[in-house]
Amino acid sequence: MTTPHDAREALMTGRRSDGTTVRRPLSPHLQVYDMLQMNSALSITHRITGAIWSAGTLLLVWWLVAAATGEESFARVQWFLGSFLGLLVLFGLTAVTWYHTLAGLRHLMWDWGFGFELPTMYATGRAVLIGTAVLTVLTWILALIFWG
Repeated sequence: MTTPHDAREALMTGRRSDGTTVRRPLSPHLQVYDMLQMNSALSITHRITGAIWSAGTLLLVWWLVAAATGEESFARVQWFLGSFLGLLVLFGLTAVTWYHTLAGLRHLMWDWGFGFELPTMYATGRAVLIGTAVLTVLTWILALIFWG
C-alpha cells in the first residue's frame, strides 16, 4: 500500500546556501520568531489579544442576554461586573481592546507599505505600548467620572 503524494511537500523542501536540504515549516511559526525582538513579540501579542477580545465579546453577550431575560438575571451579571474580579476582567479587556486596536493600525500602515524602517518599527511599537497604557487609564478615569 502506497501513501498518496502530497504536492505541498515540494514547498516544504529547500536548500541552504551550502546546498544541503532543509525542511521548511508550511507557515511561519514560533520557531521562526525571535521572542526577544520587539516586533515579533508585539505581532504575536496582537494575535493573542485578538483572540482574547473575541472571547470578551461573550461577556457582552452574557450582559445583553441577562438584560433581555429579566431583572434578576441582569442584577446577577451587574453584581459580577461590579465585583473586584469583574472590574479586573473589564480593565483587562479595556487594555486588550486598546492594544489590539493600536497594533491593528500599525499593521494597517505596514499593509500600505509605510513604517518598515527599523527605527520607525521600534518607535511605532513603543507608541502602541504607551498608547495602550495611557488610553486604558484614561478610559477608566472617564468611566469612573461619568459612571458614578
